[in-house]
Amino acid sequence: MNILEVANGKPIKLWTDGVPVEDEARQQLINTAKLPFIFKHLAVMPDVHLGKGSTIGSVIPTRGAIIPAAVGVDIGCGMIAARTSLGAADLPDNLHGLRRAIEQAVPHGKTFGRRDQGAWDHVPAHADHAWRALAGRFKRISENYPALEKTNHRQHLGTLGGGNHFIEVCLDEVNRVWFMLHSGSRGVGNAIGNLFIELAKADMRQHVANLPDQDLAYFEEGSRYFNDYVDAVEWAQDYARQNRVLMMQAVIDAARKVLGRSFAADLEAVNCHHNYVQRERHFGEDILVTRKGALSAQNGELGIIPGSMGAKSFIVRGLGNEQAFCSCSHGAGRVMSRTRAKKAFTVADQLRATAHVECRKDKDVIDEIPMAYKDIDAVMAAQRELVEVVHTLRQVVCVKG
Repeated sequence: MNILEVANGKPIKLWTDGVPVEDEARQQLINTAKLPFIFKHLAVMPDVHLGKGSTIGSVIPTRGAIIPAAVGVDIGCGMIAARTSLGAADLPDNLHGLRRAIEQAVPHGKTFGRRDQGAWDHVPAHADHAWRALAGRFKRISENYPALEKTNHRQHLGTLGGGNHFIEVCLDEVNRVWFMLHSGSRGVGNAIGNLFIELAKADMRQHVANLPDQDLAYFEEGSRYFNDYVDAVEWAQDYARQNRVLMMQAVIDAARKVLGRSFAADLEAVNCHHNYVQRERHFGEDILVTRKGALSAQNGELGIIPGSMGAKSFIVRGLGNEQAFCSCSHGAGRVMSRTRAKKAFTVADQLRATAHVECRKDKDVIDEIPMAYKDIDAVMAAQRELVEVVHTLRQVVCVKG
């Protein structure tokens, strides 16, 4: 762990030995560390890279204030994984049929629009049941912010989305089969995030003239929007968690149909956020902890750190490192933007990098090529003080939006 002292700000503690940190990301961290309500220090994970306003891979402890752009617009984005009773020998030699079955079972990428455009005249019963459990709280939130009612909140429940969201079938170190997926609060979480980011900016224009970055606009505890934002974020985080549960069940059901057999799928299970905020107690004080691209890693707590498309992933156990506010990385972290990756690599590069994985291998997923991400082994080595590896997973099927 290294310490960066910040003039007129709090220190920054970085678990980044052996991994690159962009100059622009470092400046973002310095800007954040200068905010008056930062508690103790910032903690920076080894997957750190440039984000909007706040740096991805950062843990931001605050007292008496909250930064909507630090939480971001993919509120509650995270991972779920489940170990099954299947072994590698139970999978077919050709995995294309399994990938296609998962793609058909979980709306994803451009295909999720089928619900929005009326090709599905109703939301599936299991998703509708889950929505009813969320609907009452959402109604109370949207009464004050009616624009949220125009989102596809109900329709998107149980859908993956695109970009770096994915579903995978993996094998662990003894060839047991795992299902794993990555997604968040979809369109409604995006709307909540953007709504409150703009409200915070408007509030700052009236009260604070010299923010180091306008995307660091914040709500002070007791201010007009603070409690509304906390309520909306907590709801979106619950939505995201339920969204992952629904998709996982759809993946399991699809696999059972393809394999023609029953199997257990709850032998080990993890469901964790990595874009979120919650109240926690650290260094003897109650504070707010925002993890923007970071996992909670309390002592004994299980988490999921995925590598890039075609690389290894890890089930980890937290070591409760208080200096890191009991956190760890949420993945490998990008080393180049999506635009740059599309210019730097070709479909032939994608074919070589994912030769061992049943997945899409076309120009629309080049931005997710493994070489656009940091070396996951270096990332894991840099955070040995934060987590211990429980299982090492390798992908055999990957579904991208």
